[in-house]
Amino acid sequence: MWVPVAGLPPRLTLSALTGACRLCILGSGAARRKDVLARDRRGLSDFHPQLLPSLSFGDSPSWVTKCRLEPRRYITSPRLAETLVQVLRGGREKTCQLFLECNPGPGILTQALLENGARVIALESDRTFIPHLESLGKNLNGKLEVVHLKPPIMVSKMLFQNLGIQALPWSKGIPLKVIGIFPIKNERKTLWKLLHDLYSCTSIYRYGRVELNMFISEKQYQKLMANPKNPNLYQALSVLWQVACEIKLLHMEPWSSFDIYTQNGQLEKPKRRESLEELQQNLCLIQLTPRRTLFTENLTPINYDVFFHMLKQCFMKRNAKLIDHLHSLSPVDAMDILKKIKKKEKTKITNLYPRDFKQLFETIECSKDYTCKWLYDDFLEDRIV
Repeated sequence: MWVPVAGLPPRLTLSALTGACRLCILGSGAARRKDVLARDRRGLSDFHPQLLPSLSFGDSPSWVTKCRLEPRRYITSPRLAETLVQVLRGGREKTCQLFLECNPGPGILTQALLENGARVIALESDRTFIPHLESLGKNLNGKLEVVHLKPPIMVSKMLFQNLGIQALPWSKGIPLKVIGIFPIKNERKTLWKLLHDLYSCTSIYRYGRVELNMFISEKQYQKLMANPKNPNLYQALSVLWQVACEIKLLHMEPWSSFDIYTQNGQLEKPKRRESLEELQQNLCLIQLTPRRTLFTENLTPINYDVFFHMLKQCFMKRNAKLIDHLHSLSPVDAMDILKKIKKKEKTKITNLYPRDFKQLFETIECSKDYTCKWLYDDFLEDRIV
């Protein structure tokens, strides 16, 4: 049985799929399918996997560079910081938990975490805040490490080693907890990037089941938690996160509770640019804990791209019947698949829960009578649905 562990080899540009004629899908942004010469434009691909250097923790995609130019929201209320610490502790006594705090800014939450016995690694991209953050760690015997890093969410392997962070096998506990605020204008791209990292066990997930505790907009949280009961919000992103993680809503806080600082560390005065709709929204602190049971013999960090592609294709025509999608997804007998997953012919895509999509994928993957199990359309690779 295949067992995922920390420290996997570099990500494959093309998924290394066992067996001839299996669908090969490009890795997360490493290249585009249209740039690769395929012998067949649909189905029956026989690409040979090629190893390229993995996306380094220090490498930042273009969207990260853009978000660094935007003002950031920071926690500046001691009351809110103390509330968050209590929520993160979950009723437990003070313990020396390890937190990686992304862009702590003025350090209000940092100080509250330290006062409650936590060990904190503060990754800050704005030099203006560094001196104050470093002052918080005096006389604390190394419980606070302050690192000026751009971008903060991309941390180097060497940095983790220097800080003594140990990788844990996927089946074991949580090596560290990350806390921060998603960039509002880039939430969706950030979520997709993290999904690729999670399913491929790269970036921070090289170290095991890293727990994310992040503030996210209320709208995006609703989409993340959507299922067939609210089909208008249901999407591939919903399925992938719910399959991968246990998702908990820890706290909700109005936008007005967060102050905005410019890139030179100056407090920004409220502007009319924030719409009334935005001001009425909440930010949701959610906890994303990767499931121990995410990976199986049929869903691994090697073939996860195929699972992503299957979901993208399904949600492109979200109101279509599952059986119609099966004919375009796989040459495997559609009626046989429906029988195995116990679904009816009239079942629509939006009737399937996240666990059903995973079962569907694994059922096709373990079909023994077919050499070629997947078909694909080239144009879908560049689309985010």
